[in-house]
Amino acid sequence: MDSYWDKLTAGGKPIQCGWLEDKYGLSWQFVPKELFRLMQDTDRATSQRVMKAMLQMIKLDVARLQQAANESWVRAIPDAEVGL
Repeated sequence: MDSYWDKLTAGGKPIQCGWLEDKYGLSWQFVPKELFRLMQDTDRATSQRVMKAMLQMIKLDVARLQQAANESWVRAIPDAEVGL
């Protein structure tokens, strides 16, 4: 996934939440399968922590998403900012 991200952002630009724009202006989103599992956790607080962490990322980082699910890593941002 990293090599595709690097190739598509060459001449383009990373945006947010796994989105990027390539040199032709086309938008792409890279979403790791792990994100779906973490977001579908039966504990609502876990999925909210994962969402908050994801919204702070440009390129999605599975390790950091997992840490957020485990309460190890979340920079506090107000719920109103993320629509929760």
